[in-house]
Amino acid sequence: MSNAVLRKTLLSIAVAGAATLAQADVNIGVAGPFTGANAAFGKQLWEGAKKAAEDINAAGGIDGEKINLIKADDACEPKQALSVANRLVDSDNVVAVVGHFCSSSSIPASNVYADAGVLMVNPASTSPILTDRGLPNVFRVCGRDDQQGDVAATYIVDTLKAKRVAIINDKTTYGKGLADAMKKTLNGYGVKEVMYEGLTRGEKDFNALVTKIRSVNADLVYFGGLHSEAGPLVRQLRDQGSKAIFMSGDGIVSDEFVTVAGGAKYANGVYMTFGANPTSYPAGKAVVKEFRDSGYEPEGYTLYAYTAMQVVADALGHEKLDPVKAAQWLHSHSVNTVMGKKTFDKKGDLTVSDYVMYKWDDKGKYHQLD
Repeated sequence: MSNAVLRKTLLSIAVAGAATLAQADVNIGVAGPFTGANAAFGKQLWEGAKKAAEDINAAGGIDGEKINLIKADDACEPKQALSVANRLVDSDNVVAVVGHFCSSSSIPASNVYADAGVLMVNPASTSPILTDRGLPNVFRVCGRDDQQGDVAATYIVDTLKAKRVAIINDKTTYGKGLADAMKKTLNGYGVKEVMYEGLTRGEKDFNALVTKIRSVNADLVYFGGLHSEAGPLVRQLRDQGSKAIFMSGDGIVSDEFVTVAGGAKYANGVYMTFGANPTSYPAGKAVVKEFRDSGYEPEGYTLYAYTAMQVVADALGHEKLDPVKAAQWLHSHSVNTVMGKKTFDKKGDLTVSDYVMYKWDDKGKYHQLD
C-alpha cells in the first residue's frame, strides 16, 4: 500500500471515529513562519486563525465539535515546510490546514496535503503555481501574482508615468514570480526595464546593487520580495541619494517593514499592492472592533487567516468533517466571511480579486489610494 493510500485510509478512519465521539476535537493546522525574518507574518496568520477558531467554538464548533489549533512553524523554508506538513498529517492527524505563508513553502507542502486528502485553505501565498497544478484540495482566499503584477504595472505606466524602471527580486518563488508578472505587463505597455537583477534573501548589504541602480538612472525601483530585504534596500537607496520611486507588493504589508527600513522617514512614499483594505468590509466590523479592543491591530493578512478558517469550518461543517468532500463542496458553493462572500473557481482561486495600490506615509502607516 502506497503512503498516499495509507494516509487517506487512516484519515478516513480518524474522521469516522471523530463522528462517533462526543466533543472530539477537530485538529486544524496553522502553518507559517513563526520564527525567523518573516515571523511578523506568521503572527498575523496565527492571530487571525486563533480568533476565528475561538469565535467558531463559542458558536458551537464545527458539526458540534471544537476546533483544536496546531501551530506549525516552517520559517518560510521549503524543506522545513515539508517536514511540518508531514508532521501535521502523520502525527497531528489534521483534517485541514490554514497556511502556509511563503509560496515556496506552500507549494511543496500542498503535495503532502493532497496525498493525504487534507483540506488546504491558503490565506497569503500568491504564486500562480500553487493552484495552476489543479490539486483538488487546495484553495486560497488571496489573489495571484499575475493579477497583482498587472495592477502594479498599470499604475506605474498610467499614474506614475515612470520611464526608467529597475526590477529587483529576491529569487524566491514568490518574489521572482511577482517581479516577472509585473515585468510582463510592463513590457506589454511598451516599457522596457532598464535593469533586472536578483538579490539573495537574508542579505543586508545592498550598496553595490544600489550603485548599479543609480548608474542606470532609474526613476522607479520595483521589488519582488518580502519586507526583510525591501526595508534595507530602500534605506540604502535613500542613503546613497536616490530619489527613485520605490514600489513592492504584499510582501511588505507589515509594520516590520518600517522597522527594518530604519524608520518612517525611509518607508515614507513607498508604494505597494495589496487587497482592498481587509478591515473595511461591513461583515467584519464587529471582529475588527474586538481585535482592536484587545489591543491588537489586525494588519496585513490577519483577516485573511480569519477568513480562511471560516472557509474551512463552513466546508467541513457541511460535509460532516470529511475534508475530501469538503473540498468538493467548496468548488460549487460560496462562503460568507468577514471579508465578504468568497467563491472559488475550478482551480481553487477566488473568482474575484481586489488588488489595489497603497502608499506608506511619514508616520509609518500605509493607506489605500483612490
